[in-house]
Amino acid sequence: MVRVTTIAVVIALFVAPVGAFGQEAGPGNDRFVSPAAEAASALPAIAAFGPFRVLDPMRAALVDATDEASPREFARMLLAFPGLRRLEMIECPGTSDDTANLRLGRMIRRAGLETHVPAHGSVRSGAVELFLAGKRRSAEAGAEFAVHSWRDAEGREADDVADEDPVNHAYLAYYREMGLSDVQARAFYAMTNSAPHNGALWLTEREFASYAPLD
Repeated sequence: MVRVTTIAVVIALFVAPVGAFGQEAGPGNDRFVSPAAEAASALPAIAAFGPFRVLDPMRAALVDATDEASPREFARMLLAFPGLRRLEMIECPGTSDDTANLRLGRMIRRAGLETHVPAHGSVRSGAVELFLAGKRRSAEAGAEFAVHSWRDAEGREADDVADEDPVNHAYLAYYREMGLSDVQARAFYAMTNSAPHNGALWLTEREFASYAPLD
């Protein structure tokens, strides 16, 4: 799982098997090859834009981590395929630039795309914010989600800063923009930070929906 906060800068690589709670894996560990990764590599895409693959004129897929270039690649994709309506989230380990990632989420929202996680799709770390951006959000049985706390360059995590710290306000504001009420946004943010940065909380689609309603 990759999550970088440039509100609080960090790069973290974490991958764990389906169903594990709080498992750890540090940078440089071999990446777990999930069914989602195998499915992503076999997608019959008609075009590629960074971590995005265009499946047909109405559907695109996210198949890798996002970075600082991803908003630009997303804009290029929309320009080339203006009829896109759905973003399939297949193999989504997170982001290496959280500021760009939140900007990308807002772009997904403005474009009116639906976000969907198929069975065995994997949405982890910063990719969760992108899933929330869907005008409509849906996930099939067998989809997996994983969250963990951010960590900054000084090694601080969410529990180490005051409630009024700007980084907390930035995430809460984003969640409210994505349609969560203030109560839901705070509960969702607390849930994402309940696992340490070097661990993860893994959720089924039903568990995720208890924090952020799905369609």
